[in-house]
Amino acid sequence: MTEPLVTFVGVAHPWMCDTMGHMNVRHYAAMFDDASFHILGHIAGLEGHEANGIGWADVRTEIDYKHETRAGTLITVRSNLVKLGRTSVTFEQVMSGTLDSVVHAISRTTSVRFDLAARAAVPLDAAMRVRAEKLLVSGNQA
Repeated sequence: MTEPLVTFVGVAHPWMCDTMGHMNVRHYAAMFDDASFHILGHIAGLEGHEANGIGWADVRTEIDYKHETRAGTLITVRSNLVKLGRTSVTFEQVMSGTLDSVVHAISRTTSVRFDLAARAAVPLDAAMRVRAEKLLVSGNQA
């Protein structure tokens, strides 16, 4: 099995918490979004995909909240690719306590390679597929 890639490290600041003292859902989403740039960057590589008008479009995200996150909690997000398609990738991100490994939330996102001018999905190129396969949990290629 492929080891997860560390894609985000941070802290739940007091200003991120709601009136109940827990990190608000908007900040979970932001941390997972920051982490997604890392895993997608590992797949896209250094070719400068935005420069040639190709990017990524998230088409589905689901978050399961597992454990409350209070102010001061140190957070690490680890990401794996769980599905590799012709034009898309699906990745899972696990947010856990850096010091205690308690799982706080799990996100699963499907993102499509996207031609920004044509507004349409485009296939992953061969180099991207090779990089993506290295991040793929065994047996999940579409």
